[in-house]
Amino acid sequence: MASADQLKALVKSHINRDDGQFYSVAMQVAAHEAKVGHGKLAEELRDMIDAAKALAPAGGGKLVPIARPRGELANLLHVSHPKNRIADMVLDNQVQAQLERIMQEQRLFARLREHGLSPRRKLLLVGPPGTGKTMTASVLAGELGIPLFLVRLDALITKFMGETAAKLRQVFDAIADLRGVYFFDEFDAIGSQRGLANDVGEIRRILNSFLQMIEQDQSNSLIIAATNHPEILDYALFRRFDDVIEYHLPTPAQASELIRARMGGFAPKPFPAKAIMGEADGLSYAEIRRAVDEAIKYAVMHDEAKVSSSSLGRALAERRRLSEKLKHNKQTSKNVGSAGT
Repeated sequence: MASADQLKALVKSHINRDDGQFYSVAMQVAAHEAKVGHGKLAEELRDMIDAAKALAPAGGGKLVPIARPRGELANLLHVSHPKNRIADMVLDNQVQAQLERIMQEQRLFARLREHGLSPRRKLLLVGPPGTGKTMTASVLAGELGIPLFLVRLDALITKFMGETAAKLRQVFDAIADLRGVYFFDEFDAIGSQRGLANDVGEIRRILNSFLQMIEQDQSNSLIIAATNHPEILDYALFRRFDDVIEYHLPTPAQASELIRARMGGFAPKPFPAKAIMGEADGLSYAEIRRAVDEAIKYAVMHDEAKVSSSSLGRALAERRRLSEKLKHNKQTSKNVGSAGT
């Protein structure tokens, strides 16, 4: 049963037409029901919330202008309503604790604000490709019951002086207008250090604009920036974020856990844990997921109820070869570029 505070928060968010807050509190109620053993009720509540979010753009309310952005904004933001949950991810203890703390603060942000406190909501995610940064943005949106807005940097950044800053202002206006998760992927495109050899004036102006806007932002939205190259980010950026979350390649135990979870009923019996951990060593979460999916597809196409150990091993080995080839090509390209400067 919802607590008195949750009931009041539901009524208050309805009066204020704050759909994001309404969904967030409703998800808290569903989570509580699941925790006390009312699994069917929790599932029904989540289905109702997901259905309401899907219908919201056509039914009016605050989601209309952003969920169906028009004009310039339509090119700058891509909206989705993820259903991902943190249980879908395999995380190390440090990252899991950081994300759970962020979600707890977000769910209680009204209480924190009443005491003059601000919940963590400006996040910088750093780490190699395929380690869970993009998935984290989806999970936070899914857990909190709010939309995910992908900021399209290809449309944001232009060669015309001042135009990118004007577009960035539109994005931050949207951040203030509608609570959501706003995701800046490959953030180093606008966040690289001022003064680098290949720096140009317009990029410096974009970074300065971003620094000012994120500093001034007092919205209820989450702003998430992700990069594979934290070493080239401007130092002034780090103090603008409430939390820096560092992602790494999975450990052998995490890789094994991910493979088991991903395979589900297709997992071979007995599960070749030691052999598989050796094959998965050095691969990212994304690469492991792709390899597992390939092995499952092979089993389905050959009418096999289980994935064989050999088939899984081949899929992981193939993914490893591709990964090593891509890394070699990237390094070769970098060396050629360095030689030409």
